[in-house]
Amino acid sequence: MIRLPSFTLKGDILRRSFLALAVGAALALSLPAVAQQKYQPEYRLSTVLGNAFPWGKGGERWAELVKEKTQGRINIKMYPGTSLVAGDQTREFTAIRQGVIDLAVGSSINWSPQIKELNLFSLPFLLPDYKAMDALTQGEVGADIFKVIEKNGVVPLAWGENGYREISNSKRDIRTPADMKGMKFRVVGSPLFNDTFTALGANPTQMSWADAQPALASGAVDGQENPISVFLGAKIATVGQKHLTQWGYVADPLIFVVNRKVWESWSKEDQEAVRAAAIQAGKEETAIARKGLTASDNSLYKEVEAQGVKVTRLTPAEIDEFRKLTRPVYDKWSKTIGSGLVKKAETAIAARK
Repeated sequence: MIRLPSFTLKGDILRRSFLALAVGAALALSLPAVAQQKYQPEYRLSTVLGNAFPWGKGGERWAELVKEKTQGRINIKMYPGTSLVAGDQTREFTAIRQGVIDLAVGSSINWSPQIKELNLFSLPFLLPDYKAMDALTQGEVGADIFKVIEKNGVVPLAWGENGYREISNSKRDIRTPADMKGMKFRVVGSPLFNDTFTALGANPTQMSWADAQPALASGAVDGQENPISVFLGAKIATVGQKHLTQWGYVADPLIFVVNRKVWESWSKEDQEAVRAAAIQAGKEETAIARKGLTASDNSLYKEVEAQGVKVTRLTPAEIDEFRKLTRPVYDKWSKTIGSGLVKKAETAIAARK
């Protein structure tokens, strides 16, 4: 029997080990990127409103499109009512950054305490029409705001829309600022809204929507402001709100976002699929949010009137009276938002077609 030298046997083992490692590395490189990612079985999507509202429909549609475009690799469950943060809408953005929430369709108003630039859309009477809103969200201003959001650890993908916020109350028609004097209005949790209503002679009260409905029903609060889709969907007419004024003083764009760590855990292919799904869902949701609220189709206002609510439509001259009184608020908050961004927004609006 011929014995091989021991060093030959050791060399053979080393060569085989090296070959196995090389083959394994080559196979790993040849596998699709998706196979190398660690995906969660399910991702949590936060929204304020459920699918009875355009907002919730947008979130639901995004989840459907993501599943379809990723062939089921990414599955999303929607949590309406900002239930992942116990209903506290102003905590939502922080929770996204921390990873408590994976994805969200969020309000520019609710996230403005963390992203001061988002107060832009709440400047009183900045946005006269839908074309003005599109000029911002779909132009350089929208891109600049997305960059700010991304610097805060959240990946923004697309814009949606909650809509123009109209004012209602239980006491009288509102045509002039004097009509608001002394009335108590529930407003959202943003200091800018406090300043705006105070400038108009009203008494603003910040409270959650869960607290607002019983307060309206009991008369502890006289009025509120919300998009018409919310007025109808939440049945606000049933809590004593029989006077509604169409004044379009601010609008509330929505933003489709993903937590950065979650985003980076997905393959490039799936990232683009999620982005495409967000853009498509955002366009569909915006169309739903605007339906019945245009000059050619005002069917939602007719629904409001059918519920026994008096709808008051202000003329441009009447709106100017409100604009004049809130101009100091506009100027004060422009400095907080950033004068350069506000100027860019004003220029884009003036140039809209």
